[in-house]
Amino acid sequence: MNWQTPEKLRALLCEVVSFGSETFTEGERLFSRKLKEKLETLAYFQTNPSQLQLVDVDYGRQVVSAFYHAPHCRDTVVLISHFDTVQTEEYGEIRHLATQPEELTALLEKQPHYVNEVAQKDLQKGEYLFGRGVMDMKMGLCLHMQLIEKAIEEQWPINLLLITVPDEEVNSAGMRKAVEHIAALRDKHDLHIELFLNSEPSFSQGPEDVKEYIYSGTIGKIMPAALFYGKETHVGEPLKGITAPFMSAFLTAEMEFNDRFEETVYGETTPLPVSLQLKDLKEQYSTQTPYRAAALYNVFLMKRSASEIVDIFEQVTIEAMDKCNAQYEKICAKKNVKPVGTIRTIRFSELKKYALEKLGEVKVSELEDGIYTNDVWDDRTKSLKIADELMIHCKELAPATVILFAPPYYPPANSSEHPFMKQAVSYLLDAAKPYDIPLEQIHYFNGICDLSYCQYVLDDGWQSYEENTPVWGKTYEIPFEQIATFDAPVLNVGPFGKDAHQISERLHTKSAFEEMPELIQGLIQQMIVWKQQNEAV
Repeated sequence: MNWQTPEKLRALLCEVVSFGSETFTEGERLFSRKLKEKLETLAYFQTNPSQLQLVDVDYGRQVVSAFYHAPHCRDTVVLISHFDTVQTEEYGEIRHLATQPEELTALLEKQPHYVNEVAQKDLQKGEYLFGRGVMDMKMGLCLHMQLIEKAIEEQWPINLLLITVPDEEVNSAGMRKAVEHIAALRDKHDLHIELFLNSEPSFSQGPEDVKEYIYSGTIGKIMPAALFYGKETHVGEPLKGITAPFMSAFLTAEMEFNDRFEETVYGETTPLPVSLQLKDLKEQYSTQTPYRAAALYNVFLMKRSASEIVDIFEQVTIEAMDKCNAQYEKICAKKNVKPVGTIRTIRFSELKKYALEKLGEVKVSELEDGIYTNDVWDDRTKSLKIADELMIHCKELAPATVILFAPPYYPPANSSEHPFMKQAVSYLLDAAKPYDIPLEQIHYFNGICDLSYCQYVLDDGWQSYEENTPVWGKTYEIPFEQIATFDAPVLNVGPFGKDAHQISERLHTKSAFEEMPELIQGLIQQMIVWKQQNEAV
């Protein structure tokens, strides 16, 4: 077999990493075809070519789907991974080695000054392999390739569906498209999905943390956004207007580290919200004051829905604008100037309704279509520009802060209470003991991952997201209804590594090439045993 020894698995990883696949690059577009060629070396896919597919996503990018269908078997494990990586600019003069793990590691051993002090200590131990994507997450993909090869060779009585996707690092367009493909395969072959298994790496919880983790869920992420629309004026007459930066300062001060968005579940707590972007929308310098600005805020979720988040965000915004109004009116009173107005808070859904009544559906569609079709702007820019364009045509509402959602949205997913998950976690913790692996369970993977699109309970929350996301249904959507048809638990088990998205990104070689293969293969084989035991009963 091709990938069943630690040495062969390491060689596979280095080859797959060498297929550079930074998000939105030619490498990402070509990766799926290169990987398909690797999988075609397995005789099973030569005999059954229809079981190996490329699924179109967008911009020439494709999902790779490799399906081992055991005879007369419905039980299926879906193996989830992503193959895109973040950029490599931070490697600087050694960037050409970023996707050559053996060469990069050898160079860093000789010139450790490129990486941080903790990474330098790890270099001395000789237990790590460095490179872009070795940890996040091409090793996880290679573990799945090894697993499906072994299942084919030994004819395991369980189906394995390997799904690896592009774009996880930005919008998860790959996984959102993969959901439709998985559902179609399930229906076509009458499959019963028993588990969605991801193998994102185990993230250390601190610089000196050497424990490894398994995750029975994944944290959610949502991005409330705001368009600040003030009143323009000449800088020589500042109080005849109100600037958007002035308005934005009050909301940003309220949003940063606001514990009203904090959730604690199973003793685990979400990171506090922070700003991801804050800018005025003035494109050229002039002495006209900037009267339009925008902000994006990151909020993590464990249980809350989009509806709950927009309610909290609206209240925080109202309070922030009340403070802004009070400060502005105090200045105006001091200078004996009449204020230009009181800042109101408006949901995007309310702005859209107002614009439709004022301008008509044809005009609003015309304004929006001019933005949707611009390939230069991403979904976040398009969302803000749509709100901005509607406000330009409804400026009688100003001064105002329009609140909305900007993509992407990762709903939280958790299977900690699922009976199978309790069995699986117990098995993995016991199986790790002979290897002396310091393994622990965490209920929510905090690195954000595509398991968010494998579990969803339909409620009113998604409708609130749809109504307040300007690009919804045009350039961005989530197949909530299809996701809700999945009833399998989600689990993340992957190799130990450190410093994802940094020049010091590295993978623990013993964990990756010796321990994790045993744990993951053992889990799938144990699933077969449990199934046979249940059938016997």
